[in-house]
Amino acid sequence: MSEPIIALEGLEKSYGSTRALDGLTISLPPGSIGLLGPNGAGKSTLIKLLLGQLEPGGGRAHIAGLDPTKRLERLALRRRVGYMPESDCLIPNMNGVELVTALGRITGLSARDSITRAHEVLDYVGLEEQRYRGLDEYSTGMKQRLKLAQALVHDPELLLLDEPTNGLDPKGRRHMLELIHDLGHAQGKSLLLCSHLLPDVERTCDSVVVIHKGRIHSSGRIEELTRGQDHWMQVEFEGDPVSFQAVLRAGGVELELEGPQRLRVRVHEPDGDGILALAHQCGVVVTELVHERSTLEDVFVETLATAEQR
Repeated sequence: MSEPIIALEGLEKSYGSTRALDGLTISLPPGSIGLLGPNGAGKSTLIKLLLGQLEPGGGRAHIAGLDPTKRLERLALRRRVGYMPESDCLIPNMNGVELVTALGRITGLSARDSITRAHEVLDYVGLEEQRYRGLDEYSTGMKQRLKLAQALVHDPELLLLDEPTNGLDPKGRRHMLELIHDLGHAQGKSLLLCSHLLPDVERTCDSVVVIHKGRIHSSGRIEELTRGQDHWMQVEFEGDPVSFQAVLRAGGVELELEGPQRLRVRVHEPDGDGILALAHQCGVVVTELVHERSTLEDVFVETLATAEQR
C-alpha cells in the first residue's frame, strides 16, 4: 500500500461564526483526484490549508508526507508540490521565461537549473514561440498554460490545480485537459484538481472527493461511483428473443426491450453471471454484457441532494 499523498484528520477551519471545514478526515492515495463541491463548499480553504497559507482551527493535515503548519516542512513542501492558482500569479514587466525561471528559483532550484527547466516546461505546455513575449501580451489561454508551467518547473510529485480551464475557449480547454491527463497518467504525477466542470474531472481523474458545507459526503474511484447500485446492464445476444425473455422473467429478472437482440436488464449480482446461466439454459448466446454507468454529474447531484436531507 502506498503512503497517502494527502491525509486529513478532523481538519477544521472557521471564519468567525462561519465554519468552512467541519472535521474533514480522509486519506487519499497517490493518483489523479478531483475535488468537487458547490461554491462555498470549502474547496479553496482546503487548498490553502494544504499549502500552509492558513492555520487550521483544529485537526491535522499532511500533504506529500509533510505538515504545512511547521515552517521547515512548509519550505520542503515548496519543492515537492506545484500549485496552479485560480487567480493570476503573474509578475508585471516580465516575459514568460523570466517568470517561470523566477518561480523556479523560489522552489529551490539553482539559477542554471531553473532556466533549463523553464524552457523545458514552456515547450511542454506549448508556449515555445511565446516565451519571450511580455506577459501583458498574453491571452487568457496563454496565461493559463503559463500558470501550469510555473507549477511544473521544479518537477513536483504532486500538483494542486485550481480551476485550470477557467476562461478557456473549447480548443484551449481541450489542450489543457490533454496536458492534465498526460501529467496524471503518462508522467505519473499525483494531482488534486479543483473544478466546477464535472466533465473535466471525469476526463482527467481516477478518483473524486465531494465536499459540501465543509464536510466530505462522497469519495472513491469514479469507475465505482458511476457504476451505481442497481446493476443495470445492456445485453446483446443471438438466439430466440421470446424464449430468452421468458426465462429471464421466470428467473425474476427485470428487463426492458432495447431492440430485437438487445435488452436492458437489472441483475442481482454485479458480474452478470446469472444472466449468462439463464441464456445458456434456453440456448441463447450472449455477445455483449456491459454495465450501465451514471455520469459523474449524476453522482454529484445525488450526493448533494442526500447531504441536504441530513
